[in-house]
Amino acid sequence: MSNKGIFFVASGVAELQDKEMPDISDKPNYIIVKTAVSSVSAGTERANLLGDPSNSAGTKRFPCQLGYSLSGVIVEIGNAVKKVKVGDRVACRWTTHSLYCAIDQDLAEIIPDNVSFEEAALTNIATFPMAAIRKCRLELAESAIVMGLGVLGIFAIEELKLAGAAPIVAVDPILEKRELAIKLGADYAFDPFEKGFAEKVKAVTGGGAKVAIEVTGNGQGLDMVLDCMARFGRVALLGCTRNSDFTIDYYRKVHNPGITLVGAHTSARPDIESHEGWWTQSDDMKATLRLISLGRFNVKKLIDETFSPDQAPEVYGRLAKEPSFPIVQFDWRAL
Repeated sequence: MSNKGIFFVASGVAELQDKEMPDISDKPNYIIVKTAVSSVSAGTERANLLGDPSNSAGTKRFPCQLGYSLSGVIVEIGNAVKKVKVGDRVACRWTTHSLYCAIDQDLAEIIPDNVSFEEAALTNIATFPMAAIRKCRLELAESAIVMGLGVLGIFAIEELKLAGAAPIVAVDPILEKRELAIKLGADYAFDPFEKGFAEKVKAVTGGGAKVAIEVTGNGQGLDMVLDCMARFGRVALLGCTRNSDFTIDYYRKVHNPGITLVGAHTSARPDIESHEGWWTQSDDMKATLRLISLGRFNVKKLIDETFSPDQAPEVYGRLAKEPSFPIVQFDWRAL
């Protein structure tokens, strides 16, 4: 068998290269997965692709590999593996865009029979906004706003609808994204730069949103969403803030109205046991797969484009230049 992987080899440049096959002979709890489909997480991968020194991984050197949400079939297991077996279809987290990946068995979840590889390959990414919503302790029929409609914001719209938020307000300067959000369940969609933006949000939410999922990761987005909040509102900081050079009027926008700011990076989770509002990633992945299997969470319709891994140079060339990037997957099954 031979292995291949997508590497970022210079700023803005990606290549599909040969790589060593993973060896788990000394890792009894590990499994090897042959990838079927892997998904691109645009924000994180763009930061690493461009060598952004402020990205969450701190990566400034090349080559490097990303790609942490994929699906495939187990082809080998360590001698201590009990959770899964060879031949199981699994959704995996914290992997790379590679044909064969080795991971701990606890980073894989079995895919229900009626869930496709394409759907399962989005499971890890879909758990990010799910955790943010849980941390905000959303209650039935509370108003909610999503600031930024990239892949995480789009998932947040669907998950807020599943959680019973009402109304749901979607915010993005790009018209097509606002239109998609309405199709997916948002009740209102606004351009944050339109005149009277905050007043419009407060009008449709009866005085302000109770819950906000901030996905832009920039200071202006946070500043704008704070203007839209109800008293005692909760704001999940889901987008990775890669530039700390911004100023918020904390007294007027946070302290005085009693706003709660919640750190919602997906790594900020319990490692072993879920509890109210704070679930492990394994439990959130199981929940996502269950919702997809039951037909309540339609992630397949969100997939915009699918490519062969050998098209990686073109795909990542676009990612480096396009501020608005679609939901993209690589299909590895032909390799």
